[in-house]
Amino acid sequence: MLGVGPYGGRRQEILGSWRKDIGELAKCPNVTVKLGGVGMTSFGFDFPEREAPPSSEELAAAWRQYIEPCIEAFGPDRCMFESNFPPDKQSGGYTELWNAFKRITSGALGRTRLRARSMRATGPTGATATT
Repeated sequence: MLGVGPYGGRRQEILGSWRKDIGELAKCPNVTVKLGGVGMTSFGFDFPEREAPPSSEELAAAWRQYIEPCIEAFGPDRCMFESNFPPDKQSGGYTELWNAFKRITSGALGRTRLRARSMRATGPTGATATT
């Protein structure tokens, strides 16, 4: 997953094995996935170096390759979104982050989209999350 150091410039190579590993992990029914943290510099995107912050469209285009495979592997009932702020602030604003997640899930069927988005507030068991 890392996009820096020895992993820099090898994103597509690493994504292939990562997707396979995510599929294997998803076979465990007791595992859920928290979707977020992709704004951190360890992902190797150039957003922190830009003069202007990215739009939600740019974030969605970059992050889609990580988010969609997780939802496909785990299903919406075992996924939840999170902001990971303030570390994700390195790549953009809070509003842009959530709008990017909405853009990524906009093509999903209604129930899938709504379930995956609602997980961020309640968690996989439906229990209200605490901060």
